[in-house]
Amino acid sequence: MLIEAERNETASLDTLIGDEDDVAIAALTAAELMVGVELASDERRDDRSAFVDAVLGVVSIEHYDLAVARAHASLLAHTRRIGGPRGAHDLIIAATARARKRTVVTADRDGFEDLPAVSVRSRR
Repeated sequence: MLIEAERNETASLDTLIGDEDDVAIAALTAAELMVGVELASDERRDDRSAFVDAVLGVVSIEHYDLAVARAHASLLAHTRRIGGPRGAHDLIIAATARARKRTVVTADRDGFEDLPAVSVRSRR
């Protein structure tokens, strides 16, 4: 959802994140946002960097610790058992949400569907 907000120049962080919202992102999500800055064209880099800096200035970062590692291991084992591979980054994000009892808010629901004890919300 953050990537969509950054691409939609009419959207602002204020419309995406309300004052009452308890929003956090996985440390990996912070890295993904920063990769977007690194890969941006010269004409987009400054705007993208400002957006990422604004996000990181107001959103808490959930770290990958032992609780997340346990959830990650469980989710990896689940996907291997059912033969439904998932993106490595999506599983870390899902594990972070599961360990912290948070909801994954995403525009790409497919990467998170049917993962046990992972709450997901999307627009579709």
